[in-house]
Amino acid sequence: MNITNQNPVHIIGGGLAGSEAAWQLARAGVPVTLHEMRPVRTTDAHVSDGLAELVCSNSFRSDDADFNAVGLMHQELRRLGSLIMQAADANKVPAGGALAVDRDAFSATVQSALESDPLIEIHREEVAGPFPDDWDKVIIASGPLTSERLAGAIRELTGKNALSFFDAIAPIVHKESIDFDKAWYQSRYDKGDGSDYINCPLDAEQYETFIDNLLEGEKTEFKEWEGTPYFEGCLPIEVMAERGRQTLAFGPMKPVGLTNPHNPAVKPRGIIQLRQDNALGTLWNMVGFQTKLTYGEQKRIFRTIPGLEKAEFARLGGLHRNTFLNSPKLLNETLALKSHPHIRFAGQITGCEGYVESTSVGLMVGRFVAAERMGQSPSLPPQTTALGALLGHITGGADEKTFQPMNVNFGLFPDLEGDEGLNEKGRRLKGKDRKQAMSERARRDLNSWLGG
Repeated sequence: MNITNQNPVHIIGGGLAGSEAAWQLARAGVPVTLHEMRPVRTTDAHVSDGLAELVCSNSFRSDDADFNAVGLMHQELRRLGSLIMQAADANKVPAGGALAVDRDAFSATVQSALESDPLIEIHREEVAGPFPDDWDKVIIASGPLTSERLAGAIRELTGKNALSFFDAIAPIVHKESIDFDKAWYQSRYDKGDGSDYINCPLDAEQYETFIDNLLEGEKTEFKEWEGTPYFEGCLPIEVMAERGRQTLAFGPMKPVGLTNPHNPAVKPRGIIQLRQDNALGTLWNMVGFQTKLTYGEQKRIFRTIPGLEKAEFARLGGLHRNTFLNSPKLLNETLALKSHPHIRFAGQITGCEGYVESTSVGLMVGRFVAAERMGQSPSLPPQTTALGALLGHITGGADEKTFQPMNVNFGLFPDLEGDEGLNEKGRRLKGKDRKQAMSERARRDLNSWLGG
């Protein structure tokens, strides 16, 4: 393949999207300069200067490629040679039907691959803009924690203010501090190995007391961000509790599919699950327990949970600001800024949400820019694939007036057409049958797109 221009592509941000975009460009023979501001400038959420650091959960969510859209996206990313997926697979930890990783080993694997690639230069510096004239191809993958100076440069480019919302981080507990006379290992409905989660039960009285504590506990205040909406997929646990006292019992604390071996005759009212967070199994994160409670209140309230009375926390929960573009209004179908087509955006700043989605947008942008460097037109993935469905949503499928970050889901896929959407009785496919048919169509169309 002929590279028509040997100037490096400049990528701003060494998170999941930026790292994946750099990898895809280098695989195509295109030189890359990857700019990462850490450790020169840090953020409130990062704890290291590693590339592709996971700052929230250590889970890439479901790995089911037949019935789950994110699992299907895993499969598509693997097929396209994703570095992020290679690193995730190499550093996975038990998580039932999900793909979860040892976060430190994962980051180290990604960084090692990029540092050893002769076509990738990594510069540890903050890029604030305006960009030099000789930067003829730029990918901004600065993520939800974009620095104020770069955000200002983006506002100058777009003429629009970036939107923002709160994003919350769940606490991590040292396993040795958990009381297994009250807690037990079990996956819901015994999925995966059947024992991939640690469970802590609450009876009816304990549940009501816990809800009272969440509602009354002291919260962190961010007055400068008042009026900013939360992302529905990452709500603080106390915000969920405010929506109704039973919300948590039907959400992250639902007791279904689990049996307490210490007291099998009594069905808990709610169950707190913890998921392994590192390969050694020494750290476990509280699933769905993103929070804006103060540190002192987190320790007090979470230690009322049976099994966590003496919990020692490796990390407490917290909040950070998440910044993203109104992508349907500002970006074209290849994620280029309409007003400045040599600049593209990738990752969460485009309005996708989640590690896998961020990676997928980085992968697509890398491939689009690589095609242009070869004098070709970028080839868009079919909208029937997970990649294409997400791309279509954030570049025009969503309403620009109400645009909010989105995880990949089957609701973004085009509907099944003709006989493909019908069962043997001629009725429309529903539920798992519909999801499986959409996944099969996606695999078939991805193969055609790739010429396989």
